[in-house]
Amino acid sequence: MSHNPLRIAVIMASTREGRFIPTITEWIAQQARDHGDLEIDVIDLAEARLPDVLAFDPTPDAVTALAPRLDAADAFIVVTPEYNHSFPAPLKTAIDWYHAEWRAKPVAFVSYGGMSGGLRAVEQLRQVFAELHATTIRDTVSFHNAWDRFDARGRPVDAEGVNTAARTMLGQLTWWADALREARVRRPYAA
Repeated sequence: MSHNPLRIAVIMASTREGRFIPTITEWIAQQARDHGDLEIDVIDLAEARLPDVLAFDPTPDAVTALAPRLDAADAFIVVTPEYNHSFPAPLKTAIDWYHAEWRAKPVAFVSYGGMSGGLRAVEQLRQVFAELHATTIRDTVSFHNAWDRFDARGRPVDAEGVNTAARTMLGQLTWWADALREARVRRPYAA
């Protein structure tokens, strides 16, 4: 029997100019690489350039181009800031363009923002992903006042604490990814 590593798509939700998300994404992607036998695909929504208006006939090229990457993923890590007590519009657009690609797969969250650390955005995302039949991971990684939580080289100033939180989250994510991948192989998910 051949060994297939789990494929984790790390989604960068912010598309704003001057955004802080690359720092956090590089950190969590490296944590995932260090976690074990995982294939990591970083998806930057700023590069994906998905159209804001859902129009399926014909399906826009940008939507068609991203679909195989999402479909190939066994699990997702969504890295998101919190804007006005919610998550960024480009992330909602990306979620809404796809359906089967999310189905019966686990989603973990790394959030950041001011005092809330992006946790209000995560709570809203849990509801959205539940509608798409995705399973969200209980434990998250959250950066309150994120701009003060990383040094000039992009490393967390509380590396021990956040690396431990990341390992816990990744352990849960990979458990669910493995279990749900096996279940999808045995029997297609009934949606």
